[in-house]
Amino acid sequence: MGAEMDRRKERRLKLELPVRIWGVDRMARPFAELVRVRNVSNRGAVLAGVRSKVQTGEVLEVQHGASRAQFRIVWMSLSGEAGIQALAFEPPIFGMGIGIGLPKVFEMVGTG
Repeated sequence: MGAEMDRRKERRLKLELPVRIWGVDRMARPFAELVRVRNVSNRGAVLAGVRSKVQTGEVLEVQHGASRAQFRIVWMSLSGEAGIQALAFEPPIFGMGIGIGLPKVFEMVGTG
């Protein structure tokens, strides 16, 4: 009943959240799109549904709710997934900085 959370050293949440991303694609064209973020940890996440032609090493602006932070793309898949890692001094924007981890979302997800 919730023991799935404790398998990894850095806590990850298996949930999907809508986020907005901005950046510059491989052709140096600016883009903005709505994607989903999942497998969230304190300093990183996996983006799903990325349509823009981005590449590893690029920096994205990611917004979740009213919070924004910059992330570097550390890997990309052909299916539109991207692993992202927060830049050094960026705030945790997915609500995990306190170590409680998104209790409101859990209530909604956990009761299904």
